Amino acid sequence: MQTAGQIISSALKAYGVPYVTGLPGHGNWSLLDAFLDDNCRLPFVQVFHEQSAVHIADAHYRVTGQPIAATTSIGPGAANTVIGLATAQADSTSLLLLTGSVATHMRSHGVMQGLDRFPFHSVTAPITKRSFEMVKAIEAPFLMHRAFNAMLSGRRGPVHIEIPLDVQVEQADVSVADLKPRLPRGVQRADEDAIETACQMLVEAERPCIVAGGGAVMSDASLELASLAEKLGIPVVYTWNGKGALSDDHTLNAGTAGWPGSLPGNKLAASADVVLSLGCKFTDWSSSSWRKGATFSLPPGRLIQVDIDPTEIGKNYPAEVGVVADVKSALADLLAATSQTDADRALRRRAGYLDELASLKSLWEQDLSRRRDYQGSPMTMLRVLSELRRVLPRNGIVTVGSGHPQSSTKQAFPIYEPRTHITSGSFSPMGFAVPAAIGAKMAKPDTPVVCIVGDGDFMMTMQELAMCVVYDIPVVFVVLNNKGFISIRDGQVNLMNRQVGSEFNRVTGEEYSVEFAEMAKTFGIGQTWKVASPENLQSVLQKAIQCGEPAVVETMITRDNSIAAAEVVGWWDFPLLPTASEEHLADYAAALSEEQHL
Repeated sequence: MQTAGQIISSALKAYGVPYVTGLPGHGNWSLLDAFLDDNCRLPFVQVFHEQSAVHIADAHYRVTGQPIAATTSIGPGAANTVIGLATAQADSTSLLLLTGSVATHMRSHGVMQGLDRFPFHSVTAPITKRSFEMVKAIEAPFLMHRAFNAMLSGRRGPVHIEIPLDVQVEQADVSVADLKPRLPRGVQRADEDAIETACQMLVEAERPCIVAGGGAVMSDASLELASLAEKLGIPVVYTWNGKGALSDDHTLNAGTAGWPGSLPGNKLAASADVVLSLGCKFTDWSSSSWRKGATFSLPPGRLIQVDIDPTEIGKNYPAEVGVVADVKSALADLLAATSQTDADRALRRRAGYLDELASLKSLWEQDLSRRRDYQGSPMTMLRVLSELRRVLPRNGIVTVGSGHPQSSTKQAFPIYEPRTHITSGSFSPMGFAVPAAIGAKMAKPDTPVVCIVGDGDFMMTMQELAMCVVYDIPVVFVVLNNKGFISIRDGQVNLMNRQVGSEFNRVTGEEYSVEFAEMAKTFGIGQTWKVASPENLQSVLQKAIQCGEPAVVETMITRDNSIAAAEVVGWWDFPLLPTASEEHLADYAAALSEEQHL
């Protein structure tokens, strides 16, 4: 006989979960106690905020492809996980969240930290792939293999299991199910006719373009992507989570698309007569709010859309060929279907097109140079990122916070290997980057991990520096300190000519900032630096990466929005106030009329 907690712990261990992360509370005491039993012993890694536990599990999956589990108590502890679940759901990443809940015989009687009107799993249902309530210990093996089936098949996503207090201690005479026969065998493959049609379109196109989304990374399709692009001479652009699918120094990598995008990425994508989309949802920021000609022109361009989720096909743009398949398998089928004769003919015909790509990339590097090579103090974000790239190995992992650091990294920080750029591409919460870096480092302890984060974002989850000290996790935190939520300020100023609540200022108007390097020392971080000018930045970053300890490098960033962060390329649909100038209102109305998603 085993308790539900012991069954769950045994299943996690059998299914390859290396550890569980979370925060204890009375709602999951009995579950956590099972992790200490000899027959189902499982390491537990304590966080200092429940949101962080889910982000850690999320990052572990993004780096390794192996889902792990997070756990919290009931009520507020469980509610603190909502941001993490929504982040994973939006970016199609897998993790398992285990929460306690009120004992079944105590429901609706006003129990401490309980929600009388509805069970918590009704909160998580819209932001998870599946949400279960365990009502009897005997069903624990079934729910565990169902959870892993959901996480490891089809479009990935988080799963939540809620376990009432009395069910956690209930016993059952059951065994953990073998996972292998509970999972589908192989991957979803494309329809043969669809592949044939897509192949013909790509061969005959004059200006084809490939869009690599997060699905290209998560399906481990980088080799096939590079092979198809090289075989047919097709430029590749990428989305937030597609960055790293093709190395940024590959000659056919055209850079990022959307807003903020890149000059070559948006120009080539917008002028493409055939677009091959690989695991891309065409979100607003990846498509410049679907404005025709800003990033894509679909139509008149023709779309071949490959996605494992059939509901994504044709959602925002009409697809001439909708291919429901795993990206890696679809690319393998396209390669096999393309004859070398046809490929050679297409390559010769596209020589001028590829010369255009090279020219656009050269112009783009010139555009970035005024920010990247900036000599002043405080520094620009692109200067900091440039110095970091010089010292970080090619396989080094970066996790990235929201706002200007996220946009600047996407646009101007080269990534050379898949699963080394970890960012929240869709939900984009503040507070993601710090625990994500910890999760990435625990997943890949021998790989350097750097967290690139703004000061406002850092303060959302900086308490997890304590985790790095307690568990000796040598993450490098590069804090881009511009003393505020400056991406929000810049948007306010650009659209409304004034700002509110986005700068960190004293009531006197004087700029305010936490002394992050000094603050880190109070957590026990022994390696800290504060850098205001670029002269010695590279050597400081080198020391931080090589020290083998948790490290904080605080870098002072200018608030000058003309140079501070990313170049503004692309378009974002943000409705204007009636008080905006007639010129701005007219420009917005014209842009709105060009949106293609409706």
